[in-house]
Amino acid sequence: MFSLQIKEDLSLKLLEKGDTKELFSLVEESRDYLREWLPWVDDMNREKDYEPVIELWMKQFASQEGLQAGIIYKGKLAGVAGFNSIDWANRIATIGYWLSEKYQGFGIVTAVVQTLINCAFAEYSLNRVEIECGVENKKSRAIPERIGLRQEGVKREGEYLYDHFHDLVLYSVLAKEWKVETLRKGKTIKGDKNDT
Repeated sequence: MFSLQIKEDLSLKLLEKGDTKELFSLVEESRDYLREWLPWVDDMNREKDYEPVIELWMKQFASQEGLQAGIIYKGKLAGVAGFNSIDWANRIATIGYWLSEKYQGFGIVTAVVQTLINCAFAEYSLNRVEIECGVENKKSRAIPERIGLRQEGVKREGEYLYDHFHDLVLYSVLAKEWKVETLRKGKTIKGDKNDT
């Protein structure tokens, strides 16, 4: 299974079926907050709604088509982040993330995204990482801007959000532009295709 220690009190781990209850509770307590920018929140109303999603994430990781990991902060699930997709032909990963409202303001997502970018370039040998954020989602946009990703442009009406389309800003960084930090030895980054 995938796990990666980022800081003493912060790590990423592949979510498993046993995490369903905690994931549901986390979304439930921040439902209104998360709903503003995440189009899937209304479809996830029961604990069992997360079972097929977690199974899909495990298969996605096993086939190396992406990675959805739980953000563990001080021993508690705080959100989810990872590679929404990996395009191996073009060596591109797209990073997505969300964090419960109560965990905002501790630099958690910044550290997680930096680590994911390091993994994309150092472990997966990818060439490009992308992040898309709602134009008006200032908190989300602050992450790629803070760590130096380049804003490439705006995808007009790039996502449907419940009852309206909204614009997305596209950020990117290339391997040659990113100084890869040394990843901690002894931690699993890339899973075996048989490791689910």
